[in-house]
Amino acid sequence: MKRILLIILLFCLAVPFSQGQLWRMRRWEASAAAGPSFFFGDVGGYSRTKNLLGFRDLTYLQTRFDINGNFKYRITRVANIRLSMTYALFNATDVRGSNEDREYQSKTSLFEPALLGEYYFIKNRAEMSYLFIKGRRSFFSQILRSLDFYAFAGIGGALFYVDPNEALLASDMPVSGFTPVIPGGVGATLIYNPNLNFGVELGGRYAFSDYIDGYSSPQFSKANDVYYFLNFTIAYKLKTGPHGWPSFR
Repeated sequence: MKRILLIILLFCLAVPFSQGQLWRMRRWEASAAAGPSFFFGDVGGYSRTKNLLGFRDLTYLQTRFDINGNFKYRITRVANIRLSMTYALFNATDVRGSNEDREYQSKTSLFEPALLGEYYFIKNRAEMSYLFIKGRRSFFSQILRSLDFYAFAGIGGALFYVDPNEALLASDMPVSGFTPVIPGGVGATLIYNPNLNFGVELGGRYAFSDYIDGYSSPQFSKANDVYYFLNFTIAYKLKTGPHGWPSFR
């Protein structure tokens, strides 16, 4: 009887300890992502007509893609800091837009480094489970317990190069440059196992430039350029080494 009581007591003490220490064992995380990119500039679009939340600008002709890599550090269980590197392609065209007679079109290549902070307003409960830590759990039955939801914001910069068509080139606008950007967005993560996560993230960027599409004018430019990424992510958690740095062993 005494042995049973001792085991119960040790288990009660061990569970809060494991909950408090588990995230510290996986402070570092490396991830990759890819998905469609959406650009909202001054070439193309439907600015002359009713356009609820810009949805009419989400067309196949204006959609390209981006690839992204991240290195993340967990400050607390609900707060992370992350270094992000993104390469993206944008396409802007007046075809089927409100200014079709201009016949402007541009293709933009962009590289964006950014430093972001993440806050998890809903945190999963699965990683606190003993069965989850040991890999002995039913994935599908616990899917709701394995979801994280977070918001992020930060600061970054965008190095861009524009390839305009002949009509746009004649306007004599800048075709390259660098601009600060302000990223922000939301995401969701599925905690698949103690080492591997899958997720989806929607992020927008406000640029301090109106030339990412190679065009700006007092008549058609009411704001600076904006672009979005919808990324599908895969992340691998790295063990924390004895001095707090990631361990690759």
